[in-house]
Amino acid sequence: MVTRFRTSATAVAVAVALVTTLFTPATAHAANPKGALAIPVVGTVVGGGTFNGVLNLTQFAEVNGQVVAQGTITGILVDAQGVSHSIVTVINQVLNLANVQTACQILHLDLGPLNLNLLGLVVHLNEVVLDITAVPGPGNLLGNLLCGVANLLNNPNGLANLLNRILGILIGL
Repeated sequence: MVTRFRTSATAVAVAVALVTTLFTPATAHAANPKGALAIPVVGTVVGGGTFNGVLNLTQFAEVNGQVVAQGTITGILVDAQGVSHSIVTVINQVLNLANVQTACQILHLDLGPLNLNLLGLVVHLNEVVLDITAVPGPGNLLGNLLCGVANLLNNPNGLANLLNRILGILIGL
């Protein structure tokens, strides 16, 4: 039961960490001045019981082409029988970014109504909306190229560096 909880808790804690990072930076910094973002983790355990602890998010890294959140989770797990267990676990949680974006918006053009008078020829064009979207995938050469250009920072190493910069700013508050 504890092993199953750790995997679920890690996934939930990383999700909570990302959301909490955006909404409570000052509180998180005050809770842990040791160079990690401390995020409270409270929840129920599969099969009964509760967990009350802290996720100390220390950094993001690129490992084998994937972004990984790294840190520790510490806390008290009270199982269904009421027995308390002290939990300390290191996390290296891969962030699932596989289906975050399947297409790239390249251009959105919204033209209002146009009225032209060309030497007596009157042209009235109602509103025109032009959306150009690139769809990457096998065989989609132009979609792959345009998405690559539009997402130059969307590589795991670049994303990990960006997340570490944000984390450093939040910790340094």
